Amino acid sequence: MTEIQTENQMRVVLADDAVLLREGVRSLLEDEGISVVASVGDGSELLRAVAELRPTLAIVDVRMPPTHTTEGLEAALAIKRRFPDIGVLVLSQYVLREYATELLSTESVGVGYLLKNRVTDIDRFLDSVHRIAEGGTVIDPDVVRQLLTTSERQNTLSTLTPRESEVLEAMAEGLSNRGIGERLFVSVSSVEKAISAIFDKLGLQAGETTSRRVEAVLAYLNRE
Repeated sequence: MTEIQTENQMRVVLADDAVLLREGVRSLLEDEGISVVASVGDGSELLRAVAELRPTLAIVDVRMPPTHTTEGLEAALAIKRRFPDIGVLVLSQYVLREYATELLSTESVGVGYLLKNRVTDIDRFLDSVHRIAEGGTVIDPDVVRQLLTTSERQNTLSTLTPRESEVLEAMAEGLSNRGIGERLFVSVSSVEKAISAIFDKLGLQAGETTSRRVEAVLAYLNRE
C-alpha cells in the first residue's frame, strides 16, 4: 500500500489485483490532479485503507483475491454501509445485473458501476469519477441497457412512452437535465416534462429528503 496526503484534492483509494490496470488508472487520476492515497490488490487491504485514510472515493474491481468472485463488490457494499459519505465506483469486466442493483439499492448516493473498457474514454471516465465523488450516481450505458431490457420483459411500466424510457435511461446514467436534452436533441423543458410524467406514472411524490430522481431509477431497474 502506498500513501500520499495532499490537502484540497479529491483523495482516492484504488483496489484491483491487475497491477497494470491499477497503475494506469492511477496515472490518469494523478494527471488530473487527483490524489491516489492508496493502491491495493484485495478486498481486505481495501477495507483497511478506507478505514484508515477516509478517502473521497474508492475505485474497486468486482473480482479480487482470494476467490476472484465477489470480494470487491462485498468490500464496496461494506464501505457504503460503514462510510456512506465515501463515494464508490465499481469497475467490472462484465455486466453483472445483480451486483449493480444491489449496490444501487444499498446506497444510492455517490455510487457508480462502469465497465472497465470505459477507462479508455478518458474524459468520460474522469467526468464519472468527479460526479460520483460529488454524490452523483453513474451507471454504465451497457449495464443500464441490460437492466432495462430485462425489466421490460417483466415489469408493468408499459405506460412509459419511448421518449420517457429514453429519459429514464439517461437519468440512470447520471446525466443532468441539460445533458439529457443534449443527448436526445430536445429542450430542457421537454426533459423536465418527461421526468414529471415519469414521476407521476411511478407514483413518486415530492418529499424533503427523498430524491424522486434516484427513486425513479431504482424503481425501474429493480422492477420484477
